[in-house]
Amino acid sequence: MPARPIWRGYLRLALVSCPVALVPARHERNNLHFNLINPDTGNRIRMVTQDAETGEELEHSALVRGYEFRKDHYVLLTDEDFDSARIESSSTLSIEKFVDQQSIDPLYFDAAYLMVPDGEAGQDVYVVLREAIMRTRKLALSRLVLGRRERAVAIAAHGRGLVLHTLEEADDLADLDAAFDTVPKARPDAAMVKLAEQLIARQAGQYDPADSKDRYEARLRALIDAKIAGSGFEPGEEVPEETGNVVDLMEALKQSLKEGKRTPPKAGKAPPAPARRAAPK
Repeated sequence: MPARPIWRGYLRLALVSCPVALVPARHERNNLHFNLINPDTGNRIRMVTQDAETGEELEHSALVRGYEFRKDHYVLLTDEDFDSARIESSSTLSIEKFVDQQSIDPLYFDAAYLMVPDGEAGQDVYVVLREAIMRTRKLALSRLVLGRRERAVAIAAHGRGLVLHTLEEADDLADLDAAFDTVPKARPDAAMVKLAEQLIARQAGQYDPADSKDRYEARLRALIDAKIAGSGFEPGEEVPEETGNVVDLMEALKQSLKEGKRTPPKAGKAPPAPARRAAPK
């Protein structure tokens, strides 16, 4: 069953537009989910919503949002208040400009959504825009309100359709200069860099979606299945990590080139997971 759209509106470029809908590009149907359990009774724990001062238990549907403008003082906002602040980008994705795909640092990319035609009307416009974006290898920049927050977004062609990526604000990203302040500024030894490049070339390959499989979760599934069946769990052989200090970096690089490729440790046996869709480019 197709995912339910989280947004419906129009994609607009100049004087042309088409109705579109956004559906999540990823799902967590295959992820493990746990409940908090009282180990003495085996019962689930019930989380209670209550007034912080009076202790009165409340229904979540009766609550409103509040902004703390001074310590313990709040201005309350209703759904009508949020609706009154709606802007055009709440229902229309107007393309502001196009930029090269490589011009946006990957750090800015946040969540991804599949942008699909919403009904039969305007599908010809959708296909023309997708083809033009694909041929020019551009990203279309726009703005969109999601979860009562306006987000800058980048729209890319992907296969037969379009993918929308929400973008982080610059102020929300870590200060890279401060984070990398302790990294030496001097240029590394050219011979060592050459050896490292040879290591990279030797282990170069193509990305496979299986490369991102969560091996820890696979072993957890195997452990859970074993507990349900009342059988033992064999975690499998672990490859010890080498954590010793490198005394001679040049010698370590040379030795790495001599050794064969190390295969990753095998995860515990688990039921085969459903095939996952490749991540958007």
